[in-house]
Amino acid sequence: LDIFGQHSIFQLLNRTTTESGMILLSEWLSEPAPDYEIHDRQKAIKELSQKLDWRQDFQASGMHFQNKKSDYYKLLTWVEAPNVLTKHPVIYIVFALILSIISLLGFYFFLVNLNSPNWIVYLSLLIIVLFIIYMILRKVKPIAEDIVETSQENINTFRGYQALINKIECESFKSEKLVQLKSLLSKNKHSAFKEINKLCKLLDFSQQRGINKTKMPIKGNPFYSLLNSFLLLDIYLIIATEKWKSKNKGFIKSWAEAVSEFEVINSIAGFCYSNPSYTFPEITEKNNYINFESLGHPLINSNKRVCNNFHSEGQGDIVMITGSNMGGKSTFLRTVGVNLVLALAGAPCCAKYGQVSNLKLYTSMRTQDNLKEGISSFYAELDRIEKMLKLIENSHNVFFLLDEMFKGTNSEDRHKGGFSLINQISKLKTSGIIATHDIELAKFSENKKLVVNYSFNSEIKDNSMIFSYKLQPGICNDFNASELMKKSGIKILSNISDEQNQ
Repeated sequence: LDIFGQHSIFQLLNRTTTESGMILLSEWLSEPAPDYEIHDRQKAIKELSQKLDWRQDFQASGMHFQNKKSDYYKLLTWVEAPNVLTKHPVIYIVFALILSIISLLGFYFFLVNLNSPNWIVYLSLLIIVLFIIYMILRKVKPIAEDIVETSQENINTFRGYQALINKIECESFKSEKLVQLKSLLSKNKHSAFKEINKLCKLLDFSQQRGINKTKMPIKGNPFYSLLNSFLLLDIYLIIATEKWKSKNKGFIKSWAEAVSEFEVINSIAGFCYSNPSYTFPEITEKNNYINFESLGHPLINSNKRVCNNFHSEGQGDIVMITGSNMGGKSTFLRTVGVNLVLALAGAPCCAKYGQVSNLKLYTSMRTQDNLKEGISSFYAELDRIEKMLKLIENSHNVFFLLDEMFKGTNSEDRHKGGFSLINQISKLKTSGIIATHDIELAKFSENKKLVVNYSFNSEIKDNSMIFSYKLQPGICNDFNASELMKKSGIKILSNISDEQNQ
């Protein structure tokens, strides 16, 4: 369905700048939301679509800190990791203060008494204290380096969240979903913007320390190392960072999720604003119900797009579409599928009107062989069909899209297998569309009252095949491919059986 990848629906919609925003958008396009959630999303998208200046500022503020190397899940792991020094912070701080005072006094008295016989005593004391400090700093070194490494990898990620949160906190919203998301960023005077600002300052300071790791060397400030030897700056850096994590680790995930939802809603709102003729479909409680008027594919340019009506009502309703190659069968299947994905994500659809059930969409299209794993396209298709049947057994409101069933086998088995599958799924709690070249299968299935036939037809004008791309009731009635084969130099026989007898 081209939901992901190049020239996809994801690329068309995506205006996110954070990794978590991209992940959430992909999740919205992968699974249908509950009915109430779809309604809430639609209201939020409609509201944001009218806030053009705010939306553009919101996206631009995140783009300043976009970091392709960010790892959202690694960041969450770091925030939620158990603390070490904050289990007994007072002891560490008091101990660090005492050692700092002794080391500075020892250094001072050593300098003052250089001409006195006592200088050796103060030097010995200073060496002992500095050795103790060295052993402590050596023990906490991995923790301090982890903070520096995290700051180098994720400072832009945190600043990106901070910039986006600032835009959210400074704007007022009316829809229930946006108001609720905004409230997650400032509970009981606990401002996400202020807290992340504190962390960014700590991480900025940590980079003064530097690290000498082979994979990620960071050149620090030489004065930091000097002062650290006397004042144990690493201890204060670690305790301050761990205190921040202890205070905020229960909020950081919800903050990221709130920002991510704003980014996804903002993305779809931009899509909505750019396509004012698109519609938000109604979500009905009917089973396996789809009704679209003037349905088109959003990835096809509006100047070339041909729209069709489509209606499917009730479980057991199977639509079969016949037509020649390039006639529009596969594109129509993708058109229905893509718009169902958009509808069930809460997004507007490329249609004049829409009403759909909350469906589980399943496709068997573009099945390919895999030489490495020794899988033929026929076995790949059988695998898809098997999974579809299991899904239908365990779920309600499954809508399937099948393109050219069993094309990897001989015509007799293809015809027999195709009819058997249609006969089987017509008795199950499902509905869907089957596209095929097999005219005889379409006729036979219709005679058995298992399917409703539609088709895409064409005509030849000026030695060229002209496609209307308009869905018409009934089985395909054109055989223009033979005419095109003639023009390619193939001598088409009028009666194949007579030639075989000769």
